[in-house]
Amino acid sequence: MKNIFKICLLLLIPFVGFSQNQPNVIVILADDIGTGDISHYRKMHSDNIIVETPTIDKLAKEGTIFTDAHSPAALCAPTRYAIMTGNHCYRSYAPSGVWGCYERSPIEPNQLTLGKLMKQAGYKTSFFGKWGYGMDFKRKSTNKLYRNPRVEHETDVDITKVIDRGPVQNGFDYSYMYPAGIQAEPYAAYENGVMDPIKEDSEIMLITQKYADKLGFKLDKKEGLGDSNWNPFNAGTLLINKAVNFIEESSKTKEPFFMYYCSQAVHKPHTPSKKLNGTKIAGTTPSNHLDMVKELDVQLEMMVQTLKKQGIYDNTLIIFTSDNGGLLIKKTMQSKHKSNTIYRGGKNQAYEGGTRVPFIAWWPGKVKANNVSNAPIIGIDIMATLAGLTNQKIEENNAMDSSNLLPILLGEKKIQPHPFLITQSGTGKQGMITEDGWKLIIQFDKKDKTFKKRTPIALFNLNDNISENEKGNLISNPKFKGKIDQLFKKYNTTRDSKIKTGIL
Repeated sequence: MKNIFKICLLLLIPFVGFSQNQPNVIVILADDIGTGDISHYRKMHSDNIIVETPTIDKLAKEGTIFTDAHSPAALCAPTRYAIMTGNHCYRSYAPSGVWGCYERSPIEPNQLTLGKLMKQAGYKTSFFGKWGYGMDFKRKSTNKLYRNPRVEHETDVDITKVIDRGPVQNGFDYSYMYPAGIQAEPYAAYENGVMDPIKEDSEIMLITQKYADKLGFKLDKKEGLGDSNWNPFNAGTLLINKAVNFIEESSKTKEPFFMYYCSQAVHKPHTPSKKLNGTKIAGTTPSNHLDMVKELDVQLEMMVQTLKKQGIYDNTLIIFTSDNGGLLIKKTMQSKHKSNTIYRGGKNQAYEGGTRVPFIAWWPGKVKANNVSNAPIIGIDIMATLAGLTNQKIEENNAMDSSNLLPILLGEKKIQPHPFLITQSGTGKQGMITEDGWKLIIQFDKKDKTFKKRTPIALFNLNDNISENEKGNLISNPKFKGKIDQLFKKYNTTRDSKIKTGIL
């Protein structure tokens, strides 16, 4: 009997080993973080470091970083749709994004998401933080679907439960989320789609600026319903503690986990924690904005410490990026900190500072260490990269614009993930196409909801001196008419035909 038992154990070992060897995956999407906010990137261009990000820097040094990585858009909402689905923003019904949690989600019910992809691969999936899409709530008076976005002092909505189109319906086994981050209603936290009272005495109330004044912050958006104990100064601590707990619980099983962590940092209102993980945060840098940059790094420190404690540090892939370029905050700039390093502009703008973002991949012994790639990539590429990691083939009409970065990350071969990049700005309604260092900015007619009325307004040669050359607009120079026509035609053909642009 003992020999039979030993034989059975030996037969089981390969299968157990296979399960344990599947890497855990953590994708971190920071909010409004530019390349200059990460000190490892900043040091490439300057010795003037105002705020250090030691945890993120360590991941960068021990992994692969991209210097020509972009967010799909210069604003969060369209970017979040694109990263979640692997599709360019223009493929949704709301190309410029969905700007209220009571609006219809741009993610269609049958559409592939990061959560669904990893769930198919046998992962325990989770979502943390800012969801940032529309979703479905009920109207209190009629019990029917509520659709009345951006109404001031709206109270006829039942915010106790997300009835559809939230993380639960998009492939996430567990979720702890703020529907619109810390900047907009509903001002509450949700666990698996159900409002989770912040304290035992929590009630639903109207969160007003008068309420915010008592806590010492300014609402970034309009007043609206929320938890009576809502306090954005505590939002980061609450979020990372939930994520740490998920890692701890997940490590007890042989099932690999996938975490999509969308931090509240560093979006307005800038409400840093007083202390996190034993580190003082609030008031330790030149601005509340930079305090939150510091807090973001400490959040990652807590994740890394937990991975080590649970013995899964070496078997975890971490991908870190941002939803758009960095903020242009007066007090921060006065300290000589440059959130977007050498790049012009910042969040919401069509210039490089609007979409140039950090992109770091780290997995000890697997992802090539001390590696810097200048390949043009985009946040959309996360989907195909994870599909490659889990040996999945993406079905037709899904993740149309996502390219697999795994060959670069593993150091197997040089590839060109995108022959050209298509991105977009924010409220200015511009589209951008960049090919071989030539960048064309195209203005959409703001009155045309079809986005078909387009005019080229700027051409830049980014090849020689990117910080200077994006100031030299060549659009009126007849010498470059051929380049303008070529890029404009390529943009129009690509967008209007909605052809696939990703490389699997």
